[in-house]
Amino acid sequence: MTDKTIIWRSPQGWRLEAIPQIRPDGEAEEKGVVRHPGSVALVPLDEKGEVLMLRQYRVSLDQAILEIPAGTRGWDEEWGVCAQRELREETGFRASRLIPLGKIWPAPGLTDETMHLFVASELTADPLPQDYDEKIEVVRLPLLKLVDMALDGRLEDAKSVVAILRVKKWLEVQSVGRR
Repeated sequence: MTDKTIIWRSPQGWRLEAIPQIRPDGEAEEKGVVRHPGSVALVPLDEKGEVLMLRQYRVSLDQAILEIPAGTRGWDEEWGVCAQRELREETGFRASRLIPLGKIWPAPGLTDETMHLFVASELTADPLPQDYDEKIEVVRLPLLKLVDMALDGRLEDAKSVVAILRVKKWLEVQSVGRR
């Protein structure tokens, strides 16, 4: 069974599809899948070892949460271009260096979204207007404090936890390479 029904389309181009499935027990059911153009998430790291974090309201949780800058890319947008745009919109800074940290599937039971992670450094002020529906507070926190928060559960946003820990590991590898 490969027939699918598009239930909803977002203004950004995401689609919610109902896909017929046959379960292992032989019963038929529909599964909902969000088709997604992909996204980026960045760890903007300044020269003092501080990360530009965001505190922003998330309607799905009905609360403001602490997280790294992130956003949806256009279907044909290059990953690095998207990363730079999101960084400028959400923090007001541009990165002279964007280093890829790999990719993750944020919610594979729900969506085909692929999220590319970056460390952004050599930051200079270069703001773009924020999206009309975002109210963001930029919060600077030391990377090592964020590592502790990721490990002890105070930082709950999954993309932020993964990216912060990857940056820590990346920095450790960089320092070993300089010896």
